[in-house]
Amino acid sequence: MREDVENLDIRDVTANWVNAEVLARQIDDRIKALADLSHTPLFFGRLDYLHAPGADRAEGAEGERFYIGRRHVHDAEGDPMVIDWRAPVSQPFYRASKKDPLDVALRRRFGYTAGDLTAYEDEHLSDPAEAATTSKLLQQEIERPRVGPMRDIVATIQPEQDEIVRSGLSGSVCVQGGPGTGKTAVGLHRVAYLLYAHRERLARTGTLVIGPNKSFLHYIEQVLPALGELEVKQATVDDLVAHVEIRGTDDAAAAVIKGDARMAEVLRRAVRSHVTLPTEPVVVVRGSRRWRVPAYELERIVRELMDRDIRYGAAREALPQRIAHAVLVQMERSGEAPDDRVQDAVARNAAVKAAVKALWPPVDPAKLVLRLLTDADFLAVHADGILDEDERKEILWARPVRSTKTAKWSLADAVLIDEATDLVQRTHSLGHVVLDEAQDLSPMQYRAVGRRCTTGSATVLGDLAQGTTPWATRSWDEALAHLGKGDAVIEELTAGFRVPTDVITYASRLLPHIAPGLTPVASVRENPGFFEVRTTATDAAVIDACAELLRNEGSIGLIAADARVPALTEALTAAGIGHLGPGEETTHDTRLTLVPASLAKGLEYDYVVLDEPRAVVDGEPDERTGLRRLYVALTRAVSGLIVTHTAPLPSQLG
Repeated sequence: MREDVENLDIRDVTANWVNAEVLARQIDDRIKALADLSHTPLFFGRLDYLHAPGADRAEGAEGERFYIGRRHVHDAEGDPMVIDWRAPVSQPFYRASKKDPLDVALRRRFGYTAGDLTAYEDEHLSDPAEAATTSKLLQQEIERPRVGPMRDIVATIQPEQDEIVRSGLSGSVCVQGGPGTGKTAVGLHRVAYLLYAHRERLARTGTLVIGPNKSFLHYIEQVLPALGELEVKQATVDDLVAHVEIRGTDDAAAAVIKGDARMAEVLRRAVRSHVTLPTEPVVVVRGSRRWRVPAYELERIVRELMDRDIRYGAAREALPQRIAHAVLVQMERSGEAPDDRVQDAVARNAAVKAAVKALWPPVDPAKLVLRLLTDADFLAVHADGILDEDERKEILWARPVRSTKTAKWSLADAVLIDEATDLVQRTHSLGHVVLDEAQDLSPMQYRAVGRRCTTGSATVLGDLAQGTTPWATRSWDEALAHLGKGDAVIEELTAGFRVPTDVITYASRLLPHIAPGLTPVASVRENPGFFEVRTTATDAAVIDACAELLRNEGSIGLIAADARVPALTEALTAAGIGHLGPGEETTHDTRLTLVPASLAKGLEYDYVVLDEPRAVVDGEPDERTGLRRLYVALTRAVSGLIVTHTAPLPSQLG
């Protein structure tokens, strides 16, 4: 298939060089999408239907066989050999069961080792004599060691996951899932499915995956290309609101207030305060005639625009045309017959321009936010009845700032500027947005993401128990309301495919303290996993634990409180143990990653050493956030976990 595309001759099929360039680029993208992936088979399953799908199910009708894979594959004549996992005919591979076989006689799973076919396993779903069994190949694939970035899960998608993946484009979905339930993979595969089912529409409107940090995005960046989807953009929330250079930080109290949804109304008031009601008429001179628009009529025009509550910039662009129209009405009454060209000329008249500048002056979003944060009186006027005096003092900058370029903006400030920018000019909306680790966003950050999908839909992924910011959301209903997707369906994934039973049971001791009411994750892994808590006298035991786990196959993560990372770096180097930082890809020779606890979210390793749980908790502004950070760190392991500590463990771990 790839060679067919590479051999296409487009010299005589394009009308001009522009068409040729576009077609050449599309061909290049197609070639990239058809790339072979080492150790990744093109098919992983087979379905034998009792009857051909869509055909009359009369007695004696022949069935049909389909091979299921991550990509559609056809032969030289164009006949399908492998069916894309997203196609409707592939759905029973994930949904069929002994209880509901969906007209499937046989489901076959193929097992591979390093890309070679090594096993297969059959389920005769329509045979009442055969009992339902747990697939060994499926279990082995789920428990296979992890090395390198995240991979696709098309061979192991579970029925409850498939239901979310294939939900429609028009509706938004929120997925609450504990550690190892596959929520990130479900979100990414949902994007792949939507691009398959609604390719033309999403090609026009665009799709975006939003992650918590660059390390996380690097970890997941190969999943969609492996499924042939190359056009999905990835970003962090910070990337979305990068209107200014970030050079400062907020303390937790100020960040919480700046991230509060009430700030949206403060900004709206501040933007609208620039509008001034007229006290003087506008006099337009054209040739020997003077046309006068009185102040009361100008006021009516201004108030009408304000009442419509359209974007500030859009109203400002409409104002000169409204004034010009008032002049044209006078011209028509006097017997003239002006047309649209005359109205445009009047709108560009110097007197009209001067009036617009005075009545509806341009607003620079960054300057507006800077004034709110540095001018106590300006803030007091527009936050009256919204923020109390103590809250206003908390967000005011201690020193005056000369300009927006010299200001030491924080991330929370950038979100405020993004809100102000949208009040002035509408933000472009995409067709679909996936928001991962959503529990950590502030209400204002939710609004920033929501602006990017006002006319599209969203897939929101997260775990309330893993909220590790002081402003972390308390409920999905609240978060979805700020996102502008209050009608989203909330789904919960509770089956754990990644974290071993003993590890998730230990970590779940924290749930009553960090997220009461959440259903604990139930591990479906047959392997209980390796788990040990070691009380040690010196830090050397941490390095010994790393060396011990490196004897196993797979990736190793050493997770520690951020403040302890420099010392552990020195200790690993002194012991001659090579290691990487988050976001760097593991190799056969270097399989250990030293991970600050603040960057552990969303990552996974075959084996984990967790250093000093008490230090992880104490590294956060408050105990609840610290315990949530610890919950994240405890649940990064796929096969085994060693917890080492010299200080006493947090009492919540029992």
